[in-house]
Amino acid sequence: MDIADKLILKLVDSQAPHIAVAASEQLGLSRQTVATRLRRMADMGLIAAQGQGRGRHYKLLPILSVGKTYAREGLDEFRVWQQDVAPLLADLPENVIDNWRYGVTEMVNNAVDHSEGSEVVLRIQRTALATTISVSDNGEGIFHRIQRLLGLYDPREAILELAKGKLTTDPDRHSGEGVFFTSRVFDHFSILSRNLFFSHDAVTDDWLIDGENDSPGSMVKMELANDSQRTIKEVFDSFALPDEFTFAKTIVPVRLAQHEGEKLVSRSQAKRLTMRFEKFKTVILDFVDVEEIGQAFADEVFRVFKNANPGVEMIPLHMTPAVQNMVSRAQAAR
Repeated sequence: MDIADKLILKLVDSQAPHIAVAASEQLGLSRQTVATRLRRMADMGLIAAQGQGRGRHYKLLPILSVGKTYAREGLDEFRVWQQDVAPLLADLPENVIDNWRYGVTEMVNNAVDHSEGSEVVLRIQRTALATTISVSDNGEGIFHRIQRLLGLYDPREAILELAKGKLTTDPDRHSGEGVFFTSRVFDHFSILSRNLFFSHDAVTDDWLIDGENDSPGSMVKMELANDSQRTIKEVFDSFALPDEFTFAKTIVPVRLAQHEGEKLVSRSQAKRLTMRFEKFKTVILDFVDVEEIGQAFADEVFRVFKNANPGVEMIPLHMTPAVQNMVSRAQAAR
């Protein structure tokens, strides 16, 4: 498969209209040549054609789709990887295999150690462009478990804590880095648990929380392009300080502290946001989608917490003028 085929497949995946026209314009190929390539890829089982004439469109087909259910008790994540996953990904680039090894073993281990369910389900699907793997369990549910063990008021607060990183309910056996780094190693990462859906997109570094129908247990889904250039090292390095090798920096989406219909105005909300910030040397506060904050909230974050933790560098980003004004006032009062 050459570069032209990959571009055509990406257009198919994006559900762009008039694939032959778009591909011929972008590649400088005749529509007849593009149509020939489309037929060849359909014959190979990579895509399927639907409709006729001007309404004809294409969709990517899975070239691999398998699943397996395991008893949770005594399950070994490396055996799962070596026996059931690695052989199906052996033709992928080394860095992509490394990413999958990390993500699969971390998420299977999380399900084994924390879910308290009876089974773990692994599903793998590959297309010509990307691979998707999900790890599910029938346990308590990751967000509600964190809420219970940490004494949080709302399970949505567990999502904020996971986004910060260094969160673990079992510090003797886990560093609290697994979900944080796994969510950033992949192009798309999501957790569906009970009535909450949490996802991260690597391209936009965007986080989403949404309510869904109550589903038992947890399902982690990871997706990565088969030709991804991302490496585990670069992901880890992006959260380490220069000349250091520890997890010292985090990026916190401030809007995750803002429950539906709420504005960030109180000191209690600020304390919820800054909980465990002292574990980091640098905290980048991303104010995307936060239109304004209250004086008490800003004062608690940027004066009270900062004075109590002078060794923690706080870097606010993507502020509206209203947020910038409140932050500047709080910083000036120090």
